[in-house]
Amino acid sequence: MTVLPDDGLSLAAEFPDATHEQWQRLVEGVLRKSGKDVSGEAAEDALSTKLEDGLTTRPLYTAPEAADETGFPGFAPFVRGATPAGGAAGGWDVRQRYVGSDPVRVNEAVLTDLENGVTSLWLAVGEGCGGLPVDALPRALDGVYLDLAPVSLDAGAEYADAARALLRLYADRQVAPEAARASLGADPLGHEARTGEAVDLADAVGLAREAAAHWPGVRALTVDALPYHEAGGSAAEELGLSLATGVAYLRALTEAEASGAGAEGDTAPAGGLGLHAALGQLEFRYAATADQFLTIAKFRAARRLWARIAEACGAPEAGAQRQHAVTSPVMMTRRDPWVNMLRTTVACMAAGVGGADCVTVLPFDHEIGLPDAFARRIARNTSTILLEESHLARVIDPAGGSYYVEQLTGELAEAAWEFFQTIEKAGGLAAALRSGLVADRLAATWAERSKKLAKRREPITGVSEFPLLSEKPLDREPAPPGPTGGLPRVRRDEAYEALRARSDAHLAATGNRPRIFLAALGPAAAHTARATFAANLFQAGGITPVHDPVSVDPATAAGAYAASGADGMAVLCSSDPLYEEQAEAVAAALRSAGATTVFLAGKPGTSAGAVDEYVFAGCDAVAVLSSVLDRMGVSL
Repeated sequence: MTVLPDDGLSLAAEFPDATHEQWQRLVEGVLRKSGKDVSGEAAEDALSTKLEDGLTTRPLYTAPEAADETGFPGFAPFVRGATPAGGAAGGWDVRQRYVGSDPVRVNEAVLTDLENGVTSLWLAVGEGCGGLPVDALPRALDGVYLDLAPVSLDAGAEYADAARALLRLYADRQVAPEAARASLGADPLGHEARTGEAVDLADAVGLAREAAAHWPGVRALTVDALPYHEAGGSAAEELGLSLATGVAYLRALTEAEASGAGAEGDTAPAGGLGLHAALGQLEFRYAATADQFLTIAKFRAARRLWARIAEACGAPEAGAQRQHAVTSPVMMTRRDPWVNMLRTTVACMAAGVGGADCVTVLPFDHEIGLPDAFARRIARNTSTILLEESHLARVIDPAGGSYYVEQLTGELAEAAWEFFQTIEKAGGLAAALRSGLVADRLAATWAERSKKLAKRREPITGVSEFPLLSEKPLDREPAPPGPTGGLPRVRRDEAYEALRARSDAHLAATGNRPRIFLAALGPAAAHTARATFAANLFQAGGITPVHDPVSVDPATAAGAYAASGADGMAVLCSSDPLYEEQAEAVAAALRSAGATTVFLAGKPGTSAGAVDEYVFAGCDAVAVLSSVLDRMGVSL
């Protein structure tokens, strides 16, 4: 709900303006009916949602609470976009990612995608990245018009060799220097974050100097925040670490001890690039998640923060940040992977609305193995539909002016800046990585988020909610391993995936999944809600709920349990009044038929003494399911 400011219009002028206090009193009345006696700000707090990074989403935002002035598109602080026209001219750059060591297969995929909507290429190069051999780059790009299709490299420690191979290819194919568009992907600090191996910045500085001098459309360095996102970092932590990386690269570029001068028009220290040229050598890569408003705010906040860095360095007009959005690998699931299409669509939309310059939509089968042609098609068409049918890029900064988005952008920027200062006080990003500060901070954040995932307060559709045990798994060729040895890679589904793997092993060994009997009491109106909840919960752990017959009573419960094939477990499902009437007798009947543990779906303490344990909304589902599988003797 938004309270509009007085804009001088006469519409509804005969009605008095509503105030924030009046709205709060209405909220108080509604909450009292639900049993909460709160007033004033406490009433509003009761409807607020706590987010990571100390942020809070409130139920009402108004004009006085909006963020500071955001300026105009294309001008500092660039919150509303890095260019005056935004993406209105042609939309965002649709960038597809390619992994694999076979240049022929990569080339086939590249040509197909370029013919069907992809506008730039993101190539994994080098054994450490699971990509192409450096000398295979020309074959992989055979038939590609390099003056039309920008190329972005991801080569890890081999970035210098890969970059020079690409530049040689431009020269060999007589691509005019001003026509070449590329990101050479040098990211020594990102490589150290992923692998724990330090890489010298000297080659990155050399590439930047060469690009600035001879290749005006080529950026040498990438500030990749994905290693921190994939290690469980929050949005503010991802932003703060990207700032620390970018500042470290700026220092190296402007202070480099080598012969030569900066780009024309820059004043550079001896041997270093000028500030404007150095800022122009960086591209930033961030994750886009299915939390659409947080993603929109993250890309807007990233531009504001980088503009602040440029301003502090003395070049506010050069602080436009080049942004590459990648749909989050952390949110992708291995079970029910079709839902990943929905997740990536929301993430792509949010990145576009947030103003990202280029967007990579990971294929829905990304976590299973190498994507097939259908998955790549869906990935590229996600952007195409949003651009060509939804016209998402035709409005510059479509989220601008939303009180909620503007406030969230400002608060997120403040939280990220605070963490950035923490990294700088620790001696910069390299020192923070090597001291364990970054790993410890991200691990703590992920531990808190894991609790929400375990309790299903952050649901995962198809995994922790609405799982389908009869789903046939997709079969994909294994993807080459990526770099390891540094920060861990986490996934939202990892705890549930471990449970489902135990169930799969049991199925392979016995021909059946572990089973639990749902003892539903009374008519459908009394037990359906809790029976559905229990079935959903246990299926999340790979346990088949047997709800047959539809309803039992003390006289029929034992026979129904014996016929169910349950593995020593049963759960009572009904209303509280029926629990009071029948729970004790039904639980006794179930035990007489061999049930060793009887659960009750409902509030802990209900029918105390009659049942052994409880399952309820907000319980630790992972702990409950793991314990049940243990007692059933189900292991890998």
